[in-house]
Amino acid sequence: VSAGNGCGHTLLTPHSGTLSSKNYPGTYPNHTMCCWWLQAPPGTSLLLAFGDVDLEPSEHCALSSLLLTDPQTGTAYGPYCRNSVPSAPLLVTNSSTVTVLFNSTSHRSGRGLLLSYATSQHPGTHYTQEYVSSDPPLTMCFSVYCPAGCKDIHGDIWGNPSQGYRDTSVLCKAAVHAGVIADELGGQVTLSREKGITLYESAFANGLRSKRGSLSEKRLIFHKVCCLLSPACDDVLEVVTFNASSWWHEVGVLGQDRAWVAERAALSTTGHSWAAEPDAKAAWLELDLGTRRNVTGIITKGSSEQHDYYVTSYHVSSSRDGKNWRLYRGSSGQEEKVFEGNADSQGEVSNAFIPPIIARYIR
Repeated sequence: VSAGNGCGHTLLTPHSGTLSSKNYPGTYPNHTMCCWWLQAPPGTSLLLAFGDVDLEPSEHCALSSLLLTDPQTGTAYGPYCRNSVPSAPLLVTNSSTVTVLFNSTSHRSGRGLLLSYATSQHPGTHYTQEYVSSDPPLTMCFSVYCPAGCKDIHGDIWGNPSQGYRDTSVLCKAAVHAGVIADELGGQVTLSREKGITLYESAFANGLRSKRGSLSEKRLIFHKVCCLLSPACDDVLEVVTFNASSWWHEVGVLGQDRAWVAERAALSTTGHSWAAEPDAKAAWLELDLGTRRNVTGIITKGSSEQHDYYVTSYHVSSSRDGKNWRLYRGSSGQEEKVFEGNADSQGEVSNAFIPPIIARYIR
């Protein structure tokens, strides 16, 4: 829970989260405050990682400060500001409850604060790395725990899920882009550092746009299964049959016919694609995979450059028998998830299903 007019980007879950002051990494406002109450499950304790604490210095941090308190034991950490910074980037508490208080008076400079946390169940935050390898060694990987809320933190990413990411990318933000974790939950990710490439191509995936980047010495490769294996979840599933609620029978100005039928919905189709009847309500496209499969994501694209049509957002439903349908609600399990689609007819957009869908039919 958070309260106050000085709260910036905040995503708090029982197991991890991210919080920042208002305007971060720009200068935080004058005469503002924010209080966050962090609550972990009983029997666990909180670990807090200081990403950035840049508050204008003053004696005893009297003008701008960050103060953490443990209400269960009465222990206080801080106050912190630029001339009184945390002694270590990771604070290990013995409590499942911590209050984080940020306040400011008049000041001229300072980025404010960026803080993330996880519980003792997930000790490896994105500031620590645990190395793992195979026996015999095939490649070297490391495992990192990314807290919830990384998608909207400041910083850039370069690259895409298929080719990897420039090693200067914000690691956990790149993990959300790659579809290996859901931003609203966070989670453990396994990745390897491999030789860099000459050019990193931009891509839109899971609500994030990566940048086009130049040569780097190293690149980050995320792995949905252990990095020692080639994960089968990256295989493109074969669609046995396409069905649709309707299709557009287009008649051109010269009287030529063009059928925008469901079968033309395959991603590799050249020319025009599938389209519902004009003004159709609640239109859907259905994919029959032939048997129950583990579906980990979807890629969408517009019809073509010549036919400038595309879908900007969509819901997903699944069925095991083609009769009973279930709306996909994502990792939160609450509201039905709206996927962000395309912004033009040329580019591909990827969205991951976390958790995966086990079904024969997808709409």
